[in-house]
Amino acid sequence: MGSSAFAPEESAGVRHLLRHMLATLAYRGGKVLRGAPEGFSGFRAGERTRTPGQILAHIGDLLEWSARLVVNGSETWRADWRPVPPQNWDQDVARFFAALQALDDSVQASQPLRTPANILFQGPISDALTHVGQLAMLRRLAGSPVKSETMILSEIVAGRVGPDQAAAKREFD
Repeated sequence: MGSSAFAPEESAGVRHLLRHMLATLAYRGGKVLRGAPEGFSGFRAGERTRTPGQILAHIGDLLEWSARLVVNGSETWRADWRPVPPQNWDQDVARFFAALQALDDSVQASQPLRTPANILFQGPISDALTHVGQLAMLRRLAGSPVKSETMILSEIVAGRVGPDQAAAKREFD
């Protein structure tokens, strides 16, 4: 990670963009997580697929790992680390937003990012966005689709990473 190829110059703009990415993840994730049907956490699309609860727990792991990357700079999982198993849906949703808040707090802190923003995005943050998309697809398969939205109109604000998000501007089926 110490190579200059992996360490673009850090600036306030880079931090702001990274925080906006986290707010986007909170917005999109919140939309998919809100109003999930009873039993959705254990829904299986197929015999060998992960459940939404397992995916959401994994997103929590990714976000907590990301905060460690920002503070510690280690690109590997800790040797003593174990994935957190799924809890009930509400607990896992709360963990998602708490982990996003901790990560956002780490990014906005005054100390240098120990892992560059581009590496955070290409690794765990883009992985979390992919998994939010999987949850959206599973919602549709479970008979509870999430409305599509014209995302460029969405009110997404850097630092707004909690469950309270702005209402959708333009949704469609």
